[in-house]
Amino acid sequence: MGYTLNFGVVWANFDNLLSGLALGLGLALVAVAIGAVAGLVLAFVAVGPSRLGRAVVAGYVAIVRNTPILIIVLMAYFALPQLGIRLDKIDSFIGSLAIYSAAYLTEVFRAGLVAVPKGVVEAARAIGLTRVQTSLYVVTPIMLRNALPALGSTFISLFKDTSIAAAIAIPELTFQARKINVESFRVIETWMVTSGLYIATCLIIAAGLRRLERLFPKF
Repeated sequence: MGYTLNFGVVWANFDNLLSGLALGLGLALVAVAIGAVAGLVLAFVAVGPSRLGRAVVAGYVAIVRNTPILIIVLMAYFALPQLGIRLDKIDSFIGSLAIYSAAYLTEVFRAGLVAVPKGVVEAARAIGLTRVQTSLYVVTPIMLRNALPALGSTFISLFKDTSIAAAIAIPELTFQARKINVESFRVIETWMVTSGLYIATCLIIAAGLRRLERLFPKF
């Protein structure tokens, strides 16, 4: 018995897919913003003089990067309430995604800090800038520009990881697609369109990031 493609039900619910896509992008943006701030702080600790600080950061990065993100999401949403910490679905997922992204961005920023030429740092200190001023006004801008490609890749990866939010009933793109699939049984059509939306969005983000990279000189 042949299978006849019929995209009618998918197009009828296309607005729901777009709203789910927008929600996923929003979740990824907020999470990567929080993760970037945390990762930047941890990266400075990772290259700092404190042996204890370096060990703590290394342990955090190792644990989080070797834990499946789904486990982190489920622990945040189902386990934390057992300890008296109650968060709604959106907050727990953003927190989970931020913790996960911070571990990866710590390594991205750490590599960027190590790659900053020592001569630039010495020149900044020579003109009277303090260590904090040198880190804030000289080292960080250079590091961020050099880390921009990896930062963009991390954001795209996080956007795709928002599909996991469907596991705790957050109505992002994958959740909306599953709903259409369950209600209509149009499996192939639903996932073809959903995959196309993910691919198109990732390609647009990548193109925008490449354009952004060309606006700033690389050190």
